[in-house]
Amino acid sequence: MRFGSRLSTDLQGKHAKKSVRPRVGDSARIVRGEFKGIEGKITDVDSAKGVLMVEGVTREKLKGGSSPVPIRSSNVIITTLALEDKIRRQKLEGTA
Repeated sequence: MRFGSRLSTDLQGKHAKKSVRPRVGDSARIVRGEFKGIEGKITDVDSAKGVLMVEGVTREKLKGGSSPVPIRSSNVIITTLALEDKIRRQKLEGTA
């Protein structure tokens, strides 16, 4: 299954890529659906289902408490990248 999210326009210009695989630690803005306009850090990624969890996007449960809402990776735009991983940084810079 292909799994990726679009980059914001400034990141597209900087890294010469249109999309990237989202990772925990990246910041994303939701552009479609019920939570449109919310921006936060990605807290969890489920690549088998193609969804991710964004910080601050929760749904109240009937018995109290809250649970994170899964958002499809195609419905977000990555606004900042977590570049602590050396290999990921090299791939984005085109040196790997």
